[in-house]
Amino acid sequence: MSKKILAVDDEKHIVRLVQINLEREGYEVVTASNGREALEKVAAEKPDLLVMDVMMPEMDGFEALKKLKEDAATADIPVIMLTAKAQDADVFRGWQSGADLYLTKPFNPQELITFVKRIFQGQADGDDTYDLSADNTFDLNDMDETLTPPSS
Repeated sequence: MSKKILAVDDEKHIVRLVQINLEREGYEVVTASNGREALEKVAAEKPDLLVMDVMMPEMDGFEALKKLKEDAATADIPVIMLTAKAQDADVFRGWQSGADLYLTKPFNPQELITFVKRIFQGQADGDDTYDLSADNTFDLNDMDETLTPPSS
């Protein structure tokens, strides 16, 4: 059985571009045009992954993502944010909201396909290292105290 992906964007040509490329890779693709409709489609269609824009009418992608992650039934569905909102604050908000990946427009469809495959492969392997929202930060507390500063 092929994996089902929900593509969510209010720009019909973007939805179609995502849909055609993912269908060519063998995925089943359903679509929605805003966050409210996306939540309805998630309940009805039970997708394995979402590709979602941020700036949409009725309910934006951040709000829809937040609602998905707050619901135990949908919290584990991976979400790729695909948006023109490329400012650092927007990307950070996406990570904070629970996005698994944040891609900016314009985008390369092959890059999207590669990331979708990696997410599904990680799930199949029982490996969640695709989850870039995990705390993989490095700070001074992580440093080995035995390190000595370079001599001058």
